[in-house]
Amino acid sequence: MKVLVGLGNPGQEYASTRHNIGYLVAEEVIRRAGRPGQERRAGSLMCRVTIGRSAVLVARPLTYMNRSGAAAIALLDAAAAAPEDLLVVCDDLYLDLGTIRVRARGSHGGHNGLLSIIEALGTRDFPRVRVGVGPADPGANHADFVLAPFRPEERERLPEIIARAADSAGVALEQGIAAAMNRFNRRRRTPGQPGESV
Repeated sequence: MKVLVGLGNPGQEYASTRHNIGYLVAEEVIRRAGRPGQERRAGSLMCRVTIGRSAVLVARPLTYMNRSGAAAIALLDAAAAAPEDLLVVCDDLYLDLGTIRVRARGSHGGHNGLLSIIEALGTRDFPRVRVGVGPADPGANHADFVLAPFRPEERERLPEIIARAADSAGVALEQGIAAAMNRFNRRRRTPGQPGESV
């Protein structure tokens, strides 16, 4: 079984914040699966769904962002899964709004949820989908920025962004992380150079 964890903070006060886009993507994956029964277990709200031929545990931790690692460990135990079977979906304030970056492994990049998971698992070798919510306003405190609600003009784009992020997660779980990287990671060109993954 595979495990998809959408990172966020529980509670209505956080529901519409940039930091909770992982929750929103997980909810979209669950919606596409027909909203199967949800249970509170392993420090999370979780559903068992099927994506392609894969059985997937889709979870939204209730542990708050900086304790996401405790939920990830409990979820992997519940699914009898290994870190490589984990797919984490989270926000990234260093990526422009709507940009998707799929990675097979990597550092936490300043994200407290990823940091907590890396410390709990003792490895950086787990796939993740990072969804851009930036750029932060000049001079803005980054914690305040990600904990602020999306602006009205940003909210208009959210359905498309969430749908594309859910698509990327589905491809990663069904076809593998390399297929998702090839399809969803944006490329940009600089003068005189071939396109480079960003």
